[in-house]
Order: sequence, then structure tokens, then C-alpha cells
Amino acid sequence: MNPVQLLSTAELRLRAASVMVRFVTNTTKESKQDLLERLKKLEFDISEDEIFTSLTAARNLVEQKQVRPMLLIDDRALPDFTGVQTGDPNAVVIGLAPEHFHYQLLNQAFRLLLDGAPLIAIHKARYYKRKDGLALGPGPFVTALEYATDTKAIVVGKPEKTFFLEALRDTGCAPEEAVMIGDDCRDDVGGAQNTGMLGILVKTGKYRAADEEKINPPPYLTCESFPHAVDHILQNLL
Repeated sequence: MNPVQLLSTAELRLRAASVMVRFVTNTTKESKQDLLERLKKLEFDISEDEIFTSLTAARNLVEQKQVRPMLLIDDRALPDFTGVQTGDPNAVVIGLAPEHFHYQLLNQAFRLLLDGAPLIAIHKARYYKRKDGLALGPGPFVTALEYATDTKAIVVGKPEKTFFLEALRDTGCAPEEAVMIGDDCRDDVGGAQNTGMLGILVKTGKYRAADEEKINPPPYLTCESFPHAVDHILQNLL
């Protein structure tokens, strides 16, 4: 089996054991529908209501606050904000948008914030993994705007406790009954464990050596891959 087949097979093993599965992601590079289609092409057995993204959380907050956001997000993520009024913006929503992170647009956001607009960060990841290596995430740009305007962003994605609780809301599971598997020690594992979940760190994707030493308490478990994490869950936690 290739790596993707191993992942999808491990997911099916969880479902066969009647384990409820949710895919939670900070990705802001594509809409929820595009993400669903991509996962299905990779042979994952998944439905749209099993995906909870930080884009969803950000839109929910925009609607609750009834603001008109300046959207500093990837063009492919814009469909998740369809119907949201963005004319004459009075808020700034920032995600991962490398082609928009230039002086003119960041300065426009800076001026809105100086006038009292709230800063909503879809997440504050320091970096992410691309095919050509690690790359800056939105976190450094959010922090720059916070520093320049002496304000604090409202963060809606991982590792925020509200993100994990919202993702669990329709499952009927308490945090103590849930396990988070991820490759980001702080955002995936640390955030989940601060919410009361068990966190399993996998040494794939954006993992770097000794990441497990960067949070306290440390991960419940560190293992080589998602299939290894599933093995542990099936053998020890059910």
C-alpha cells in the first residue's frame, strides 16, 4: 500500500470499531467543499458534516459580530464566505494568503485596526509544510499587526479551546472521551489536551525532532504515523 492507502485503511478500521471520526483543520488555502473533494479523491470515506475547519469558525464569528470583514485569505477559500458583506469593511479577517501578504494590503488592514476594527485570526500557526519545505504561516503576520496596532487578535482556529469544543458539539462526546491525532505539537496536541482530550503526536508532515518537548504536559503519545496512532487507540483505549 502507498502512504495514502495506509491512512484511508486506518480510518476505515476506526469506523469499523464504531469510533466516531471528525477531520479538524486550520487550513485556509481552500474551501471546505474543495477540501472534501480532495479527500474523497484520496479514497477517504468522509462526508461534509465530518469536517470542521477554522474557516467555518471564522465565518460563524463574523456572523455573530455582524461585521463586514476585509478578507486577507486565499482566493480558493472565499467560497466559505459567500453571502458575507465585505463592502466598506469594519473588521479584518486574516488567514494564510501568501499572495496577499504585501505592504499595500497589510497597511490597509493596519489602518482599519487603528480605527477600531477587530482583528480576527483564522489561526496563528507559525509555519506549515509545503512540497518544497516549511513556509511561514499566518501567525507572524497576525503578530505584526498586533504589534503595530497595540491590539490582540481574536483567534478562532486551533489551538483555541472553543475550536475543539465546537468540533465536538454534534458528536455527543465530552473532551475526555476524544483523542486528537496531529503533526503539530502546539496547535493539534497542546490545544486538544488543554481542552481535556488526549493528544497523539505523529512524526509526519510538519513534525520536527524534539517537538514533543515543546509543550507541557507532553503529548499523551508520540508515534511514527497515523496508522500507528490508530493501532494504539484500537488496542488500548476502547
